[in-house]
Amino acid sequence: MAPEDFLPYLNDAAANLNLRFLGSPAAFDELPPSEAALRPSEPDDVAYLQYTSGSTRFPRGVMITQKAVLSNLFAILKYGIQIRSGDRAVSWLPYFHDMGLVGLVLSPMAAQVTVDYLNTRDFAMRPRLWLTLMSQNRATLSFSPPFGYELAARRVREKEVANFDLSNWRIAGIGAETIRTQSLEMFADLLAPAGFDRRSYVPCYGMAECSLAVSFAPLGQGVDVDHVDGNALAEEQLALPLHPSRDSETAFANTFTNCGAPLPGFETEVRDDAGKVLPERHCGTLFVRGPSIMSGYFGDLKATREVLSPDGWLNTGDLAYRVGNSIVITGREKDLIIINGRNVWPQDLEYLAEQQPEVRTGDASAFSIPGPDGNEQAVMMVQCRETDDAKRADLQERLHSQVRQEYGIDCLIELVPRNTLPRTTSGKLSRSGARKEYLKRVAEKLDISRGDPYAAPLRQRAV
Repeated sequence: MAPEDFLPYLNDAAANLNLRFLGSPAAFDELPPSEAALRPSEPDDVAYLQYTSGSTRFPRGVMITQKAVLSNLFAILKYGIQIRSGDRAVSWLPYFHDMGLVGLVLSPMAAQVTVDYLNTRDFAMRPRLWLTLMSQNRATLSFSPPFGYELAARRVREKEVANFDLSNWRIAGIGAETIRTQSLEMFADLLAPAGFDRRSYVPCYGMAECSLAVSFAPLGQGVDVDHVDGNALAEEQLALPLHPSRDSETAFANTFTNCGAPLPGFETEVRDDAGKVLPERHCGTLFVRGPSIMSGYFGDLKATREVLSPDGWLNTGDLAYRVGNSIVITGREKDLIIINGRNVWPQDLEYLAEQQPEVRTGDASAFSIPGPDGNEQAVMMVQCRETDDAKRADLQERLHSQVRQEYGIDCLIELVPRNTLPRTTSGKLSRSGARKEYLKRVAEKLDISRGDPYAAPLRQRAV
């Protein structure tokens, strides 16, 4: 069942399925009532399928049971946001996104909290509507990926700030993608006169395979940034702490956001490639176990066994390290670029590009491909609006030089038109999609007829 404008897609998807009904809600309402007795849901029954974003692989249907989602809702409300009488939420997140569905539809429903919804498209066109709703209804709760705060900060003019009253906003949740603090600081600085308190920022970590939330930062703390030695992290996978001002001139620093301690009921381990549990401040793959973990991927037992062990441990696919009881996420394992034994985080390369005046936030995607010598080669696709050939060449050379200087690697810079970089349904960059697009572009440029040994593998990978 789907709305009229979505039915063509539904018809295609169900072409070879023997379904009892396929149609619109109105058509469903016209069916005669059934005489069959309704059976109450059991705890282990599947409540819904939540499709992953597809940022690193093809989207998969995550099976979430009634027991799993209710456990997560309880933990979010009691421990994560510590729900209060009088709380009111605002959300522009799409309902099909796990943060939008579990965090801002099911959680308010379970807590009997009022929530005001803003259409996602309307938010994208006029981000100030988000702040207007927060002000008019004296809302206390709202969540967004970092890009939402940045978009609002860029679109709101300084003279408009006086029109808002954000003094009731006690939890400004942040999640769903890598948390960079520059946009958050910009948002907080701009809207401080409207009563926004930067201590209301609450970084959190979660994923569809865990129903939603795994960890929350402490309330009232704001964003806690961990500064670490970038060279030690890249070469030894050690997150050695640096003092942000004292050590900044003598060491290359990486900064990551502390996502807080796991919710009660969750166990977490950071493991190396051999499965050994690593001590504090050693970076590895994050594994979690808890009551809201998925029961598996729908119709894909092989993929389920790859990430979910018989004793309930889920391989999140995220790279992380622990600081005390808290989790610090450094990136996706599948996105990590490894060159000459050195780990390079794609978001760091993308951040360098976004600092150029010709490039906007979210207009760069970094990844690696096999080079002609069999070693990995870093690549960055950058959306560029500049049309002057000399200026474009200058941007490419500038980026190549800065990447070389900062990270000691060579990086191919490919300038592409606007709206070229593929994104997931939740708006995140799809680095795997960008990689595929790049390989396709390269293969089309190569002359296969010359028997170039590098061309054939590229064309095969593009396909």
